[in-house]
Amino acid sequence: MSTYLLVIIGLALLFDYINGFHDAANSIATVVSTKVLSPFQAVLWAAFFNVVAYFIFTDHAVANTIGKTVFSDYITLPVIFSGLMAAIIWNLLTWWFGIPSSSSHTLIGGFAGAALCAAWMKDPSLDIHQIIDSAKIWKIFAFIFLAPFIGMAISMFYSFVLIHRNPWWKISVLAATAVVLWVLFAHFQDTKMKENVAKFLRINKNERIIEEAKLQIGHEKSQAKIALLEDKIKAAEIKLAKGEQSLKTLEPIIEEYPTKGAAWVAQQLAKDSAIHYAVIARLSDKISAFYKINQLEVLAHKDTQYLAKYQAAKLMVDSLKPWTALYYQVGFDSMINFMVKKKNMNPHESLTFKEKMTIDVEKDLIKELDKANNLTLRYFLVGGILIFIICFYYVDIRKEPSAGRSATLFKRLQLLSSAGFSIGHGGNDAQKVMGIIAASLVADGQFNDIGSAMTVWWIPIACYAAIGLGTLSGGWKIVKTMGNKITKVTPLEGVAAETAGATTLFLTEQMGIPVSTTHTITGSIIGAGATKRLSAVRWGVTINLLWAWILTIPVSALMAALVYFLVQLWS
Repeated sequence: MSTYLLVIIGLALLFDYINGFHDAANSIATVVSTKVLSPFQAVLWAAFFNVVAYFIFTDHAVANTIGKTVFSDYITLPVIFSGLMAAIIWNLLTWWFGIPSSSSHTLIGGFAGAALCAAWMKDPSLDIHQIIDSAKIWKIFAFIFLAPFIGMAISMFYSFVLIHRNPWWKISVLAATAVVLWVLFAHFQDTKMKENVAKFLRINKNERIIEEAKLQIGHEKSQAKIALLEDKIKAAEIKLAKGEQSLKTLEPIIEEYPTKGAAWVAQQLAKDSAIHYAVIARLSDKISAFYKINQLEVLAHKDTQYLAKYQAAKLMVDSLKPWTALYYQVGFDSMINFMVKKKNMNPHESLTFKEKMTIDVEKDLIKELDKANNLTLRYFLVGGILIFIICFYYVDIRKEPSAGRSATLFKRLQLLSSAGFSIGHGGNDAQKVMGIIAASLVADGQFNDIGSAMTVWWIPIACYAAIGLGTLSGGWKIVKTMGNKITKVTPLEGVAAETAGATTLFLTEQMGIPVSTTHTITGSIIGAGATKRLSAVRWGVTINLLWAWILTIPVSALMAALVYFLVQLWS
């Protein structure tokens, strides 16, 4: 790894740590303000469940979204460095002034702003859609407003259920909610499995090739280059059509996953001819990785002494890639032997080459399927609601109801709801930094794509540990705003708000949308307060927070652009 890359990874983990103590208030504000836990107990509780999220969220959907907001051609180490610096500065400023802004959105804004600055400094004619995935950015931006409203709506629902006097009605509604959540998250699992198989079939990649080529045609004047781009589009369209048709055929097999398991589904999928094309494409990627094409290309742009090495490696790769077509004709071993003999590799190189090229189709498919498995999350959600039901049955039906007993019950239930929210916080926010580190590894040439980089074992461990340590450091300035200034929170309202926040974070994580835990819990607290009366919410404070949320992405983008400009001046 280069020194620059190590600095960026260090900055990313520092940002994750700052994110932890900046957003610690989100996890602990209600449980501290209701005096269920002391501040020290609360941060320990939140930090522990931040790390527990590592074992619950295995798909890394949010990390993939973050890493792909900027297209790979414009992801460079200076861009990532500038985005991180802007995000860290904005986070520290808002923490200092006690403003609960979004760490998620400052990271996204910084990443996008630095990339736009870098691209336009080289070529001002570039279209914004060629640099950043504007569809992803707009979706993320939309959830600045949607996340708090979703949290508010769910919080109001839980509040109305929890304050209802009829225990049997309360238990029935909670049971129905458990069923709905189970079915909804099962649907998310099924959808994500199909999406993962679609990625395996290179459907997304071919769509991107077509989109990029069409944009290039719009800016290209040479008829010869336009003709080449049109041929590229036609070839990608044929592959795309084949992949989409295969996915449609394979969907009934994928739906058998809950009953027949990943191994059986993967075995059936591996028989499809479109999978064969995907495997050959993966072999081509492995050849590029073996000769470090991406890394050498990055180095060649920085230093011309690497240009000859890059050109030689590219020539080797281009000569080997056609041989991958033999994979399904003569078998893996024969294909490798053809390549080794053709390029006169020595015994050591040929052995290493064979090891690196090895591909297990069924094993890879099992991994893609299992990434989407959210059974643990479903058990956690439904199990939590069942605990609520058992508690209400015991306190309101088995025992004589009393105000004191109910107050004690809600204080104890708040431990469960705050744990759920801390899990959502860890799963949502730690993944954002995972995406940035994966993008930096791709930019340094260590990997060909974000998906491959995400398989590095230490990335999730380091990110979840950093956010957990950050939460342990606390964020007392923001606790006051979240716990008292928006509305006075009782244990019942704390349970409603935290359960709503956790539900919202689990929902958005499954959809791969990076939302702000700050926005989510703020909306949830407002919803809980508004069920008493609208005047219970201090709307002036809320409007000030909203302005901070709206400004975060554009301000972070401008700051990152300025940092990138200064970095280029000094380099």
